[in-house]
Amino acid sequence: MIRYFPGIIALMFLYSCNSNNEQQAKNTGREIYFDQSTYDFGEMEEDSDGRYTIEFKNIGDSAIVINRVRSSCGCTIPSWPKKPVEPGESGTIEVRYNTALTGSFMKSVYVYSSAGNSPVKLIVKGKVVPKNKT
Repeated sequence: MIRYFPGIIALMFLYSCNSNNEQQAKNTGREIYFDQSTYDFGEMEEDSDGRYTIEFKNIGDSAIVINRVRSSCGCTIPSWPKKPVEPGESGTIEVRYNTALTGSFMKSVYVYSSAGNSPVKLIVKGKVVPKNKT
């Protein structure tokens, strides 16, 4: 029995890690829920459309108003819903990166809202590769 004890602990750990993230957020009193905190644009070609849409959900009991969304750099421009997001509803934040700038990037985006867990820090990253010049 004793030799199986570490295996039981490992199984319990895996079970707790696989539980529903949204339910965990509710249990901690959060009201605005993002499925992840880091979003990857992947590779984009220079001067292409550098838009990325981040989804969120209001898991609180009252409407959420997103007051502002700020990025750590002027090369990353966010836009967000101006109307309240009702309980149970989802919304999107669009982030546009300036693809005239080549190379890898990693920027912070802060979401300020009326939610109890405001502000929320998100990371957007990716790589802009130069156009093939012939």
